[in-house]
Amino acid sequence: MSFQNPININAQIARGIAILKNGGVIAFPTDTVYCLSAIYNNIPALERIYEIKQRPRSLALPVMCSDREQIKEVVEFIPDIAFPFIDKYMPGAITLIMPKSKSVSDIISNGKNTVAVRIPIHKLTADIIKGVGAPVAGTSANTSGKPSNITASDVFMQIGGKVDLVIDDGKCPIGIVSTIVDVTGEIPVILREGAISRTELENFYKGIK
Repeated sequence: MSFQNPININAQIARGIAILKNGGVIAFPTDTVYCLSAIYNNIPALERIYEIKQRPRSLALPVMCSDREQIKEVVEFIPDIAFPFIDKYMPGAITLIMPKSKSVSDIISNGKNTVAVRIPIHKLTADIIKGVGAPVAGTSANTSGKPSNITASDVFMQIGGKVDLVIDDGKCPIGIVSTIVDVTGEIPVILREGAISRTELENFYKGIK
């Protein structure tokens, strides 16, 4: 594995895309925290993510998309209640739980019929996903149970020897994990409070009811 310093970010992106396309696992920054990533339908690479993180198999892997159109590749349909959240917070620091499409494997969803989807508001992240041409799994680049990392050097020190590339594009601008909202039912349910506060989302939902 190698650690890329922020000398030529375009070269880093190109190398990261090539590694992902060839079934590799890389770490790179998003708007929230650094993530571990592999193409969403590459089973061996997804298996590696669980091993690298020492992540319990009971926990599903989130999927990151480059834009709203790409969401359609990983969800069976977008629930009506999801649209206001998509319009307001995507791209951004929100992850929505929606019904998964048949293209999403059980290793992503932990055998459930749902998938966690996010569109980060980060140019490097978007460039990588667009370059790959498919959604990617994206979970925080840290050992499970430890704090999320917001710098490349912290990622490298913790799990750097286990991944194929760590891309350094500086400190993550938000530095807090995304907020997870389940929109599969009649009423949205906040499963994890993160960068977007529970109060903000509850007030937002009250305003659209």
